[in-house]
Order: sequence, then structure tokens, then C-alpha cells
Amino acid sequence: MEEELKCPVCGSLFREPIILPCSHNVCLPCARTIAVQTPENESLDSECAAGGGVDHADKLSLHSETDSGYGSYTPSLKSPNGVRVLPLVPAPPGATASQRGAGPAGSSLTCPQCHRSASLDQRGLRGFQRNRLLEAIVQRYQQGRAAAAAAKCQLCDRSPPEPAAVLCEQCDVLYCAACQLRCHPARGPFAKHRLVPPPGAPGPPGGGDGGGKGAGGGRKLPTCAEHDLENYSMYCVSCRSPVCYQCLEDGRHGKHEVKALGAVWKQHKVVWDQINHCTLKLRQSTGLMEYCLEVIKENDPSGFLQISDALIKRVQVSQEQWVKGALEPKVSAEFDLTLDSEPLLQAIHQLDFIQMKFPVTVPPVPLLQLEKCCTRNNSVTLAWRMPPLSHNPVEGYILELDDGDGGQFREVYVGKETLCTIDGLHFNSTYNARVKAFNSSGVGPYSKTVILQTSDVAWFTFDPSSAHRDIVLSNDNQTATCSSYDDRVVLGTAAFSKGVHYWELHVDRYDNHPDPAFGIARINVVKDMMLGKDDKAWAMTEGGVSKGATVGVLLDLNKHSLTFYINGQQQGPPAFENIEGVFMPALSLNRNVQVTLHTGLEVPQCVKQPKLPSN
Repeated sequence: MEEELKCPVCGSLFREPIILPCSHNVCLPCARTIAVQTPENESLDSECAAGGGVDHADKLSLHSETDSGYGSYTPSLKSPNGVRVLPLVPAPPGATASQRGAGPAGSSLTCPQCHRSASLDQRGLRGFQRNRLLEAIVQRYQQGRAAAAAAKCQLCDRSPPEPAAVLCEQCDVLYCAACQLRCHPARGPFAKHRLVPPPGAPGPPGGGDGGGKGAGGGRKLPTCAEHDLENYSMYCVSCRSPVCYQCLEDGRHGKHEVKALGAVWKQHKVVWDQINHCTLKLRQSTGLMEYCLEVIKENDPSGFLQISDALIKRVQVSQEQWVKGALEPKVSAEFDLTLDSEPLLQAIHQLDFIQMKFPVTVPPVPLLQLEKCCTRNNSVTLAWRMPPLSHNPVEGYILELDDGDGGQFREVYVGKETLCTIDGLHFNSTYNARVKAFNSSGVGPYSKTVILQTSDVAWFTFDPSSAHRDIVLSNDNQTATCSSYDDRVVLGTAAFSKGVHYWELHVDRYDNHPDPAFGIARINVVKDMMLGKDDKAWAMTEGGVSKGATVGVLLDLNKHSLTFYINGQQQGPPAFENIEGVFMPALSLNRNVQVTLHTGLEVPQCVKQPKLPSN
């Protein structure tokens, strides 16, 4: 079921999920990153693609080790799921919190799964309903997974112990599979002992009492999104959404058909029959079925009615596809296929003859494909195509980008590809991009201008691909420890060459006076010794670090200095100065230390970050 609980944008478990008009779900934070805004008095051409995200693995991108955005060609990078699009331009200074959450006028949202677009009204993202059922299921799933992971074998002689597979009710001992066969065989005096799953382990699909109550008692009744003090009590059939008493008093639903919430809830629970039927036919628990069962167990009528129609439709489509695949007659291996190619060849000859009648002129305006565009940290990816029924040949494209500060446009890519990634841009900057096509007759007109907003701060994790093999990463690559008593090095996934950047590392475990080192390094730093022992790393060791301490690293490439903080206090003047080049966050530690990385942080107040000049 875990795939049903993951956001299609970030690939992680849903956080504050909202329901799009197409019935798909997306995280509220991710929804802010997939909204698109166009410049004033312009509109962008966008199409609803039938396929998924960017699938051109061999496309070229523009990469530079500096923040200029210009350099050599390297393979294009995808966003985590291939469907991320451009974030909204930051709200103007002085805007209220509600205005920032709503998004500017002219914004739209493209579903990352079906690519249907929806315009945002004056309420912005708050106009989409919150999927409380999905949010509750994700929370319960995380709690169950954490409880199951915490159960360890009590007889393992290895470190760490293996996860427990069974619990003996008579012995009251947790066993892993190997220890259970060795120490608790199902014969002799143990033959009558009862072995059960360990505490917190998930039960079979459809298990539970279906009451929708956790260990802490009854669930809090959901309140109306428009009126915080009112609970949902009725269901508007016309709007297909739950409403409260105050909503009816306001008059918006005065002429609509309104029914009691509980009665409509019971009518819509026919989804149970669909789920049960598909489960019996498939003979196995699929992710969709498990998710549906969790929805039914939730005791939240208003939340259930928000998604019941879409859920019933999904189950019906799944059933129809299964029946079609099971009953479809098989074609014999000796089946003979005869193809009459004469009409096809004749049509091809006619097509060639018609095309020769058109004079060769400059190419038309390229169309930007916003559903295939994405942004990540200080990198942006653009995709475009030619309009349909275009008879003029295209020999290549020219992509132009300004300097992020309202300056002149400059060419960043010239070639035949229709997808380009530009790396090394300034953080917290707004860029304008446009593209045009050319052929032997000349250069065609520019496309519409699109606004690209890079991240205001850097978000990154530890990099498992470049880490030493003894490094152990967890918590979505944000927590690091080591399996060796020797010091090993792990780098971050971000690289910096300009600007001011700050991140923190929290010391979760600190045993037997280890010697962790925190700092920065080159990409080719030696990874089997303490950080700072060679000439490719700059680091701080010890210096008041203990369990629970937070080490801050401030890399100021405007002043070419490196400064350290412990628990928010600056540790003297800059530790290193006159540093230049490309640097990556770095850490060295052994098995006695565990550290958690925190990124996306503002620079400490004592440091001002000026606007970087354009190159």
C-alpha cells in the first residue's frame, strides 16, 4: 500500500494532501512548487500530455561549475519523479500570509499524474479540499512501521540485532527467523507454545475493528474549512462536498439539494462491495485494495465523501481491466497476419508530393511544454516542441536566458534537442527564458517568455552514491552513521561556488569520545580518513561537541570564508579564509556517532547576503 500513500511530485509520503479537481492527490507544499505563472499580458501554450514526465534520458543540458549558468554539455537531470514544474514567483513585499498561500492571479496547477490543468481562484491553493482520510492513513501507517521496526530479536548475538519475526506468548521473548529455528523449534516442550507477530507489525489486509479509532481514543470531529468553529453536519449533493450549518446560513447552498451527512455516507459505502469483489478475484492484496480498506476503516464521513466517487471509479476501472485481461482470447503462435501495404505506400507518395508544394520559410514559434519543465535548487529544466501540422523543417533551436536581475538575454543552448537543463544559477533569483527555432531560411520568432524562480535557500541530503561504503544512511539520506570504528567521509548532494549558504548538523549519538569533523570538501576528497587530513577539505573537529549539540556551518563565498557555530553561537572569527572554487558539504564520523542534517535554513542574522552581480 505504500505506493498509494506517496505524493507523485516529491515521491515521499503525503504531507497535508489536497484533492485536485481530477480527484488525484498532491502534497500542499508540493502544490506550491507545481503552480505556473506567466508574465503580465502573456499566456503560455500548454498541452495535456498522455504520457508521464520527462523521458528523454539522452537529452543534453548546460552545466557549469560556477553560478553563471553557462558551460559544457552534460546529461540532463530529472526531478525525483520527472513531472515537477516551475514554482510561483515570490509574493511582493508586504503581502499577507493568506496572499502568499493563495498565489498570484493568473496561476494554474497541472496534475502530475493526468496532466489536467486547473486555474487558481482568489483563494489559491486553499480552494482545494484537504484529504483528511489520506492524511490519517499516512499517519497510522508511519506509526505502525515505526513500531514494527523497533521490535528486535532478543537472542541475536550480532550487532545490531535482526528485526523480530515472531513473539512467543508463553516465553514472552522476541525471535528473528534464524533464532526461532535454532532456539525455539516447534517440537518437544515448545510444541504447544503459541507464536504470534511482534507488537506493531501490520496485520493482514482488512484487519482491525474498522472503527477508525487510534490508541488514544475517539477521533476528533473534522471542522469546516470555511468556518473553523463548525463541524461538518450536512452534504451538498449539487456541490458534492460536505458543509456545515454556517455554510447553509451564508446562502451559497440555499437552492442546492442538501442531505444529512450520515445518510449519504452510508449510501456511498457501496465501495466496500467493489473492493471485496476485486480482492476475491485477484487472490492477493494490491496496493490499491489495501488503501481502500484503510479508507473504509476511517470514521470520518465528510472526509470519506470527498473521495468516495473517485475511489469507486478507480476500483471499477481496476476490475474491468482485470476481467478484460483474463477473458481476452489468446492468439495462437501460428497466427498468420497478412498486411496489404499498397494503400499505405500510395498515401505516403501523396504526402511527399503535397509537402513539396509548400515553400521553405523560417520555422514557426516553438511551444513551451510546461508539464515537462522542472526546477530544483539552483537548476532549471525547459522543454519545448513545434506546433502540429508545421510544414517548415527545423534544423535546431536557440535557448536564451537573462542574468536573473532583469539584464539582457544570452544564448545558453544551441542544438537539435528539445530539452535542456541549466545548472549553477543564482539561488533566490527570478530568470526569464525563451526559445526560437532556425533552419536554412533563417531564424524564427521567439516563444512566449517563461519565468523561472530558483530556490531561496539550498535543500540537499547526504549523497549515498559518493559516500564511503562504510557510511550508513537513513531517514531519507538525512541521518548518517558508520559501521566502522575508523573515520569515514560522506558528502552532500549540493555544490556551491558563489553566494552565502548555511546548514546545521544535529548530534544524535556521541559515545566513547569520538572525533567527528564538520565542514566542506572538494568532490575528490579522500573518504577513508578524517575530514581535513588532506588538502581537499576544511573542517572543525570536537570543540565543545557533545550529544544533543547542533553544529552550524556558514560558507560565505562572497567573502571566501568558512565559519562554525555550536548551538547557535559563533565559534570565534572565521576558521578559514581565502577559499575559492566549488565546495560540497562534508562530514566524517565513525560508528560511535550519529548525525542528522538540516538544510534549507536562513543565514544567521549577523550575516547579510547581498544580491550577486551578474556575470
